Amino acid sequence: MVNPNIDLVVKLEEKVDKLIERYKAQKEENKMLRSRVSQLTEQLNQINSSYSSLEESFEKLKIAKTLEASNNDVKETKLRINQIVREIDKCIALLNR
Repeated sequence: MVNPNIDLVVKLEEKVDKLIERYKAQKEENKMLRSRVSQLTEQLNQINSSYSSLEESFEKLKIAKTLEASNNDVKETKLRINQIVREIDKCIALLNR
């Protein structure tokens, strides 16, 4: 007849082994997910940088297009130049604080 304590110990060892296997699997998955988060963060930073660059180019293009005024666009050009001057004045005022 088998000792019930030995049976209990064997079952406990089996459960501990399963827990260890699950822990290792979770640890590996966690490592993989952290790596993926890192990759996605880097990709997001690149996209944000690209977006900022494109936005800046767009603003420059709008200014250039406005300054490239034809006879009909003279009023709009003057308004845009006044707006730019006001923005510059605000920046100077902020720098003088």
